[in-house]
Amino acid sequence: MSKKRVLIVTQEMEPYTTLSEISAIARRLPQYIQEHGMEIRVLMPRFGTINERRHRLHEVVRLSGMNIIVDEDDYPLIIKVASLPGTRMQVYFLDNEEFFKRKQVFEDDKGKPFDDNTDRMIFFCKGVLETVKKFGWATDLIHCHGWMTSLIPFYLKVAYHNEPIFKDAKVIYSLYNSIYNGNGSDGSLSDRFAEKASINDLEPGDLKAYQNGKGIALHQGASEFSDALIMGSEELNDNVKKTISGLDKPTLEAQETDVYLSAYLDFYKELLDS
Repeated sequence: MSKKRVLIVTQEMEPYTTLSEISAIARRLPQYIQEHGMEIRVLMPRFGTINERRHRLHEVVRLSGMNIIVDEDDYPLIIKVASLPGTRMQVYFLDNEEFFKRKQVFEDDKGKPFDDNTDRMIFFCKGVLETVKKFGWATDLIHCHGWMTSLIPFYLKVAYHNEPIFKDAKVIYSLYNSIYNGNGSDGSLSDRFAEKASINDLEPGDLKAYQNGKGIALHQGASEFSDALIMGSEELNDNVKKTISGLDKPTLEAQETDVYLSAYLDFYKELLDS
């Protein structure tokens, strides 16, 4: 019996980014899942805060060279890889000088969100799916961590639904309390979000799930297009809780630190067997 293939897509991961709820889970979860018989690949952005020499990143030439279109402009996609210390696992990094060279992650040194965070998110989400296509790696399960991954469930189910490599893939979206809370109301996302995110001949109206009448609602849209949800944080924004309560999807509640890995694995198995 072949191993199930799980793709972990995350905006943060120890030891490459600073400690957070997301980075801690994204570090421990893939290793645990791999040690329990599943085949794993991990993709994340190559933020400028990541020290390439210290972490021994190097370019994967056979995967690099694609261009990703964002708002009618072409941006080169460079793929880099590093071996995760203490494991038999590699992490793939999506890089582009325009979006990820800067020495901050989501905000400038004055705490102001970058004006191009929308473009960076679209580049990353589309880049992830194009990279998996280039891998030729038909995945069974895709688990997304963080608001920067929130377009992946939508793209999979709408823009890439005819791609054979994704035809059997199920998607889990983990919800976390983050600096932006997935709603864009702090000005962190462009007013042209729907227009820019309409890739592959989609229309802005196709992204209505990502709008709540007051603005952009990333968690809401990602949750609607996912097959299952995980509460990554114990405390979530009230609007997010309300959104989740109205969805009839398999949902794993927040777990205690000492049991969440086994709970996630069981949740994976249930979803894959359904």
